[in-house]
Amino acid sequence: MKAQPQTVPDTAARVREAVASAEDRKAIDLKVLHLEKVSDFTDYFLICSGGSERQVQAIADAVQERLRRDHVRPLHVEGYNRGQWVLLDYGDLVVHVFQEEPRRFYALERLWGDAPDVTAAFRA
Repeated sequence: MKAQPQTVPDTAARVREAVASAEDRKAIDLKVLHLEKVSDFTDYFLICSGGSERQVQAIADAVQERLRRDHVRPLHVEGYNRGQWVLLDYGDLVVHVFQEEPRRFYALERLWGDAPDVTAAFRA
């Protein structure tokens, strides 16, 4: 019997999976920004917060685990050990998981204010 080819989900499906996994870990103030028309390095930002270092890491772990099941691995991970701001770079999707204070300080939503907020389109 031939093995079925493994398909990698499209970008929208990956964003949906990342949102669901972050919500499963009780992510705070989750936002999805569509950067395709305002950036040439990624299509989407998923930005969310956790209330502690452990929750930030748990959210990042959940996103990675869910996408790994779909044979998708991050190109780069930053900040995991400190748990203040974890960045998961999937190329067309960049996931930012913050503690609340660094999120306010860096204010990515304000910095990328020209990008449409498409959060509602990716929630279950």
